[in-house]
Amino acid sequence: MDRRRFLIAGAGTASLGVLSGCDRLGDDASRFLAGIGLREPAPVVLRPGMAEGHALRDAAGWPSAVPAQDEIVTDVAILGGGVAGLSAAWQLARGGLKDFVLVDGPEFGGNAAGGNFGGELAFPRGAHYLPLPSPESTHIREMLADTGVIRRDPFAARPEFDERALVHAPDERLLFDGKWHDGLLPSDAVPDEEGAQHARFLARVEQLKAARGSDGRKAFAIPLALASQDPAWTALDRQSMRQWMLAEGYTSPTLHTYVDYCCRDDYGAGHELISAWAGLYYFASRAGHASDAADGAVLTWPDGLYALVTRLSARIDAHRGAGQQASAQPWRRPGMALQVREQGREVSVLCAWWPDGVGARPPRLYRIRARRVICAMPLHVAARVAPLSEFGFDPARHLPPSASWMVSSFRLRGFPPEAAGVPLAWDNVVHGGRGLGYVVSTHQLIRQAMPAATVFTAYCPLDAAADPGAAPRPLADTRRWLAEASPAELMDYATTDLRTAYGRAFWRHADAVEITVRGHAMASPRTGFLGNAGAAALRAADGRVLFAHADLSGVSVFEEAAWWGTRAAQRILG
Repeated sequence: MDRRRFLIAGAGTASLGVLSGCDRLGDDASRFLAGIGLREPAPVVLRPGMAEGHALRDAAGWPSAVPAQDEIVTDVAILGGGVAGLSAAWQLARGGLKDFVLVDGPEFGGNAAGGNFGGELAFPRGAHYLPLPSPESTHIREMLADTGVIRRDPFAARPEFDERALVHAPDERLLFDGKWHDGLLPSDAVPDEEGAQHARFLARVEQLKAARGSDGRKAFAIPLALASQDPAWTALDRQSMRQWMLAEGYTSPTLHTYVDYCCRDDYGAGHELISAWAGLYYFASRAGHASDAADGAVLTWPDGLYALVTRLSARIDAHRGAGQQASAQPWRRPGMALQVREQGREVSVLCAWWPDGVGARPPRLYRIRARRVICAMPLHVAARVAPLSEFGFDPARHLPPSASWMVSSFRLRGFPPEAAGVPLAWDNVVHGGRGLGYVVSTHQLIRQAMPAATVFTAYCPLDAAADPGAAPRPLADTRRWLAEASPAELMDYATTDLRTAYGRAFWRHADAVEITVRGHAMASPRTGFLGNAGAAALRAADGRVLFAHADLSGVSVFEEAAWWGTRAAQRILG
């Protein structure tokens, strides 16, 4: 598989011999740890966008008049500093248009943001890898070539990549039956009847990678906009991934658990909810190769995809500064858009900025007057900022469901002892956990000896219950819990896989924790998502206001966000 090798995950709970004593500390964790001479560090909890979102909700009563000195006149305004907005800015600058302004939004980098401990140990606060770009993803190949990640032949079948960005071995491992297995397929634990279904599924995926519709397009392409529209393939969107598997005769519990894991990994919800088209897109759309890496390799950095955010920013600076028409006006502005309105031959954008943090005092308001505007923000935000109904988008019917996530990073002084089997890898997955494992920030730093300190970043989609055995919460209840949960409650959820892997020994090494909570982290492509007429209307918009976000695809991955950002910029450049 491109992203994940085969995850064997049997029905029920694995028996993990690595633990001794209590593996779940619960609410009295601090007292328990203190009793054995250990101390659980107090986490720093970040909730990017939550305070700003509440301020936006309450912004109707704010004054709209702005002094003349607080007006910015520009050719293009980009609203949102995530991957879509940055991709639009990069494409505009690369195309020679330098008179634009990008409003950062609540968090520069969005789902590709990153952080660090002490200015030394970097870690991701969101997405942490990028698969090798497929032949259809020419926009990603251009971007990676411009930022130096592709060293040679960006449009060849096998480009040459910067070896520092190619994930090093061991890249993935799985904790199964108390032992770490290489990759995510513990083949020695698979019964013959299970393996036969696994092999058949893998063969089917290889067929789907090459499948084409009657229109000549690939059945599953990334970006999604280039995929076949043949009804024979799009009909898969009318059933869930689980239903498709059962109809195809895949009854293996281990195979179902694996596919469910993959859907949670990319979409934040299980395979009983996710569209079969989206589930197969996960496996069949990416088919990139490299001249200097094995098939299935991914690109990663200590701070995840924030490395690409910083590289894109540097290239935007370089493109804007080149030539005689270099722009002196800064291209980035802090704050967030409150209102987007077309006025005659321009678009007026009212923005707010809190220099001392949201809620510290009333915001500073400023206005941008632009010839064109790119709304590069999630659709649930755009619905409050712009009159989407004028474009054919009804928020009550067309807003995609979104998944909630926690991304938690733990600074370690030294490394906890490992169970038997494969040594520590870049990506470490625990069978049967409600989390999705953890990545190691220093994995890409090749050294003769283990570093003195590192960061483990754990990923938890909040589609599971807070308490094992309980029913999952509805989305609204999950977000309410995220907003109200104490740091100790969040920590208990965040450490679910780390406790399973290391037990009490983990806290002998962890001395700092940062938890990033994302209530609307990503769109979940449920059954029927391909037929979202409102999203199609926004994709087609080509007037003074354009839209660019992964939500337009209904699939929250880097390649889709970058596609709509570059696409909007290309429409402006003509």
